[in-house]
Amino acid sequence: MGTGKNERSDHELKANHSDKLKSNLVSRLNRIEGQIRGAKKMVENDTYCDDVLNLLASIQSALSGVCNLLVEHHIKGCVVKQIQQGDVEVIDELMKTIRRMSR
Repeated sequence: MGTGKNERSDHELKANHSDKLKSNLVSRLNRIEGQIRGAKKMVENDTYCDDVLNLLASIQSALSGVCNLLVEHHIKGCVVKQIQQGDVEVIDELMKTIRRMSR
């Protein structure tokens, strides 16, 4: 995903998420991480393919939910703030990210 630096500048941008949002995202990601470990174990144990595929579909759905939540907060917070500061290039950056997410 890159170096953590914004491609448009030399300084590092940081998100400013509320503790509630961070806690929600971390909780969701922890659950997804557990599901991935479970899927790995299922493959190692020769679990029936359909069962593994159903778990993987659930993982994809959960990950999509995290992405959607983060995109919403990114637009309402980071993007709005950068536009208000005159940085309209953030729109191009967001569009690239959305295209990448929809592959």
